[in-house]
Amino acid sequence: MLTGLDVLAQQQFKPLYGKRVGLVINHTAVDRNGRSIVELLGACPLVRVAALFSPEHGLSGRREGGEIIPSQVDSITGAPIYSLYGETNKPTMEMLRGLDVLVFDMQDVGARFYTYISTLFLAMEAAAESRVDFMVLDRPNPIGGAIVEGPVLKKAFLSFVGIQPIALRHGMTIGELARLFNGEKWLSGGLRLNLTVVPLKGWQRDMFYAETGLPWINPSPNISSTHAEIMYPGTCLLEATSLSEGRGTEAPFEQFGAPWLDSEALIESLQVDSAVVRLCRSDFTPVSIPGVAMNPKHLHRRCQGVKVQVRQPHAFYSVAFGLRVLSAVRSLHADSLQFSASGMNRLAGDDAVLLGLRAGRSSEQILESGRGELRKFLRMRKKYLLY
Repeated sequence: MLTGLDVLAQQQFKPLYGKRVGLVINHTAVDRNGRSIVELLGACPLVRVAALFSPEHGLSGRREGGEIIPSQVDSITGAPIYSLYGETNKPTMEMLRGLDVLVFDMQDVGARFYTYISTLFLAMEAAAESRVDFMVLDRPNPIGGAIVEGPVLKKAFLSFVGIQPIALRHGMTIGELARLFNGEKWLSGGLRLNLTVVPLKGWQRDMFYAETGLPWINPSPNISSTHAEIMYPGTCLLEATSLSEGRGTEAPFEQFGAPWLDSEALIESLQVDSAVVRLCRSDFTPVSIPGVAMNPKHLHRRCQGVKVQVRQPHAFYSVAFGLRVLSAVRSLHADSLQFSASGMNRLAGDDAVLLGLRAGRSSEQILESGRGELRKFLRMRKKYLLY
């Protein structure tokens, strides 16, 4: 399988010849042999890398989530590195001055609230406003493109962790999302962008990352395995509660718990299909991990927890599972489970989720309330699929 970067490299980067290029990238922008796009373009005298732009977690991908990142200078090209997770999340006109094209290459994880797609949208918007061309080097959706789960974001909850009204688990590649953002005229003022997507070769919609043959690179410090990516769209919702989502442990997003949780009772109440997913008790004590989790929930407190092992990823609906966990925990521990209303509304993208959980509704009932909006999203999405 070839990524968009691999395909462009096969073309010897000819579409970029004679151009001043800005790179919107991080450490995941490597070819199948592990060479970075900066290194590859640095060896191409007909292409000038004039600026780099880094997202949350920085160019190295090693900064903790939420950590403000300053701008720097690249040691290979001598070009400025502008942080898009600091004073601004969007390239300014001054940053883009003199550029001919912005090239975007990052590995996404397939969840709406993962901020790399927000950086994509804002970079596209800035390019359109400055009349700079935009190229996306596509990469696979690591949790496949066949399963799509709501809720669809309500515009009332637009934020940097919910940049546009798409499904929580959208089932699209980064290139397909770029086509949707542009095609639906969601850029400011309805601007249209001169957009090029360099597609993948050999990827199929039902493929998960482990099936691609591509080398694994942690996209951010707390997404440390392909299994964590599969879990993430569901267990990240726990961030807006008093449950630990596993930060400060060896398996963030793959296990969860709290000092007050009866994990055995929870496992029994969830009644999962053991052929698809296995649950086991896994007690843990969150600790501070520099650059990964400096102040995790329940720091230094023993948590009763549940560890999740997904046996059949193609049959596992991660968002539904996350909501099922929250519904079950509330039934067992209504007095102990606390919610951040603003946090849950931003992550879920629909206040029906929090209202439903507080009312004691099941995950099925909560998701059913948004089924109509999900069907509308699926119809819209279909126009922009490449694979």
